[in-house]
Amino acid sequence: MNQHIIEPIATIHNNFTEKFGIPRQSNITNTVSTIIFDKKYRDQNAFKGLEEYSHIWILWLFDKNNSDKKEWYPTVRPPRLGGNKRVGVFSTRSPYHPNGIGMSCVKLLYIENDKDNGIILKVSGADLLNGTPIIDIKPYLKFTDSHPDAVCGFSDEVKDYELTVIFKDECNNMEPPLKAEIETILRQDPRPSYQNDENRIYSMKYADYDVKFYVKNNCLTVTEIEKIKG
Repeated sequence: MNQHIIEPIATIHNNFTEKFGIPRQSNITNTVSTIIFDKKYRDQNAFKGLEEYSHIWILWLFDKNNSDKKEWYPTVRPPRLGGNKRVGVFSTRSPYHPNGIGMSCVKLLYIENDKDNGIILKVSGADLLNGTPIIDIKPYLKFTDSHPDAVCGFSDEVKDYELTVIFKDECNNMEPPLKAEIETILRQDPRPSYQNDENRIYSMKYADYDVKFYVKNNCLTVTEIEKIKG
């Protein structure tokens, strides 16, 4: 079989500074990200017409999932199934597919000609770690990409799962937009599903903040939000 070399064309930049807390799917949050292209791909002609689309597909690489092993595994344990039940890797969006390629549909906010970086894309709803390499951009086509009547396996069973989020009084001094982003992320329960220790304090880093919380009876309580010292 012929081999093909895939070259990243851009990187994404946002407030997700660690894997813990990143949404498991795109468009769950309104987090704004910036896509900055490598110099080779900053030709304005390559983006002509893209401004006419409201959403785009991003193809990217799971470059931080430690999957540089030579072997692959045919089954994985999805977090939403408790981390114990195994299903086929091709029936999931796990990072551990043979080639480690991810795809996300995001909202295209605007295209800008930046003085330092050339053409950049501002998008919202990305579920990517800051610095993730992008390998392609394609427009989203609602007449063919959207299938409202589709059957989605075990994903249909867990799609409505959310936690109630409560902020202690001392955690209410954040800017409302940033607080809303954090709340949306926490509602999706960033914990691995096999961890359900009601006495454990979890820590999630987002933007310049360290957010500490615990979960009890499907209620997540934020106990502390601390500014990370630079």
